[in-house]
Amino acid sequence: MQKIFIILFLLILGAECFAFDIVYPKKNNVVINAKSAFFIGSSKTPFTINGKNVPLHPSGGFAYVVDLKEGDNTFVMQSDDERKIYVITKPRIKTEGWTSPQFKKYDAQKTFYVITDKAPLRSTPVESGINRMAHLQRNILLNVDGEKGGLYRVVLGDEKYGWIAKTNVKTADENYVNTPAKLLGCDFEEDNEFYNFIFHFDKKVPYEISEGEKLSVKFFNVEEGVYSKDFPYSEITGGKKLAGYGGEYLNNDFIWKIRKPLNVNHKKPLKNINITIDAGHGGNEFGAIGCLGDKEKDINLSIAKFLENELNKRGANVVMTRDDDIYTGLSERVAVANYTNSSIFISIHGNALPDGLNPNEHSGVSIYYYYDEAKPLANVLINSITEQLGINNDKVRQASFAVVRNTNALSVLIETAYLINPEDNSKLISKDFQKAYAKAIADGLEIYLKESL
Repeated sequence: MQKIFIILFLLILGAECFAFDIVYPKKNNVVINAKSAFFIGSSKTPFTINGKNVPLHPSGGFAYVVDLKEGDNTFVMQSDDERKIYVITKPRIKTEGWTSPQFKKYDAQKTFYVITDKAPLRSTPVESGINRMAHLQRNILLNVDGEKGGLYRVVLGDEKYGWIAKTNVKTADENYVNTPAKLLGCDFEEDNEFYNFIFHFDKKVPYEISEGEKLSVKFFNVEEGVYSKDFPYSEITGGKKLAGYGGEYLNNDFIWKIRKPLNVNHKKPLKNINITIDAGHGGNEFGAIGCLGDKEKDINLSIAKFLENELNKRGANVVMTRDDDIYTGLSERVAVANYTNSSIFISIHGNALPDGLNPNEHSGVSIYYYYDEAKPLANVLINSITEQLGINNDKVRQASFAVVRNTNALSVLIETAYLINPEDNSKLISKDFQKAYAKAIADGLEIYLKESL
């Protein structure tokens, strides 16, 4: 009797299993505002979408692009006697009644203070992209002369402005008069790892750190109008590359830390180098889902662990932002790198695309940086990866990702390959490929460090 029950259960279970599986869109009856969408998934047998054959990768994975018209779009998927129907709705375009926000200038300046840590001070009135001038701490006072949309315009000097989100600030007491701050003095201290400048103010003011021929810090709303300090890093270090810097207030003192050139062992370049490895996503944050149903968070962690082992063998001091399937916040990941005084920060991810693009036309590795100092490292790493693994070079790019813009280390984010591209996906789930990927990253780090000698 028990055997009969088991057989019946397996028959029922088998009847509910489809020969094909759709992992994206994640659910039926979705709204997608794009010219096209794509179906990502896998199939054990040939099948069609609206009567057209879907090309299958040898692994069974597929990425199939469909055009969208305004309103409801119905897609019938058929494989032998199995059928699924998906409906994707593209919203109808509404242009009437919408106008671009206009700048509204105040009759008199107002004083605000920052209420969130790492509040972006931007150079343009756009709340995204690489237009960040600084990440301000709480209680920094700002002079504001107007607003546009969700941002206030911050007065930084003669014809010099910044922008900050309204959600990041609060109005000061209306009776408070924000007079220019006083610079009470500046000290310089040097230790084994950093050049340290300490600027003593009587209150916190906005600032900007910029790279160029010289590393510079500028303080605004001070008695001098704008106070600037240059540090000729390349001249002082004999042409060495920047190796990380940061600045923040401790009470009313602004501490500007500039990492000294790394002490690199020529025979073992990674020996005693502090490196943070960040496996992207984790826990209930899956990241992208691959054609075969694999989760980005798991692939990221597997590559990160192979990389940890590879770097440890070469003498590096490695710390992981996570070494298990747990959720870790973006600020926590940055804090790990800063707390452990890491010189290098590498975030591991798998790539995806928004609707409107074709996953079959995008493949390979792309590497992102935020600060110019990290671009040379990104270039060396992408060359090492593409040469050793034979995958497409999807370019080095500058982008405003939280984990690469708030650390004091040389920080890059590696999009290892595209999980939604069937060929890339089949490679990413291979342990041999993951291990080879880790070796290529480690080799790239050694090449970069040797170049910095």
